Amino acid sequence: MDHIAIPAGPPLPEALPVVSVRGLGLSYQDGAGRGVGSSTRRWAVRGVDLEVSAREILGLVGGSGSGKSSLARCIAGLQVFQEGEVAFADGTLLTPGKRAAVPRLRGVQMAYQDPTMSLNPRRSVGSTLREILTVHQLCPRGQRDQRVRELLDDVGLPARVAQLRPSEMSGGMCQRVAIARALALEPRLLVADEIVSALDASVQAQVLNLLLDVRERTGIAVLFITHDLAVVNQVCDRMVVLNSGSVVETGPVAEVLRQPRDPYTRRLMESANTVQAPPVRDSEA
Repeated sequence: MDHIAIPAGPPLPEALPVVSVRGLGLSYQDGAGRGVGSSTRRWAVRGVDLEVSAREILGLVGGSGSGKSSLARCIAGLQVFQEGEVAFADGTLLTPGKRAAVPRLRGVQMAYQDPTMSLNPRRSVGSTLREILTVHQLCPRGQRDQRVRELLDDVGLPARVAQLRPSEMSGGMCQRVAIARALALEPRLLVADEIVSALDASVQAQVLNLLLDVRERTGIAVLFITHDLAVVNQVCDRMVVLNSGSVVETGPVAEVLRQPRDPYTRRLMESANTVQAPPVRDSEA
């Protein structure tokens, strides 16, 4: 995809991370053991440590089946895990065997690869956004329509989009609506799971620039999940490489891509569109 010009933003603050993951492990029961009724546990994620700070976009990179989405669901409180902990700056602590309470989920929101799967096909955009505002009591009834217009404007969509249903919009527009819905709750962390992989190059650039703009305006932290190293190079500050559920490499994006230490990272680079590392971002040139 085309290179995106990245404005040089202010330095990341020296503060507590928005989220800290320590020794996280997630396993599933595998019924493929020997004998009738036997089973074993298969680890999807094991011993993962990572942190995401305010205003930071952390790239979580790995091939299919590496555990990226499983890890994301644990961090978002949607998946019970068996080992470790997930600690948030507001004092919330997720521990093994416990599902997050709904009020805590407001602080972490997810955007998915296929936004049409998470949007009700029978509801208009305005109805979808008003429902979020109503359920979570985010603003008085008389201010909800105005807040819907503000949310649409925040993601670069005109007010008329509120009348449309998902089937009447492009993939890029649906992804913007999904991001607007997530931002309605004013989360401190956005988990973006392959949000541009299903979009063509020009729309990818628009959505990625929107993400950067939202980060600059709100200071939100982003866990950006992808398999595309070119995208990571263009929008992420640091990256974590996941292989078979374990972290094999982490560091500033430019540093990792210039001199990858782990063989798995090198294989990911070689399997990309070009064997060469993507060009260094404008802000680091």
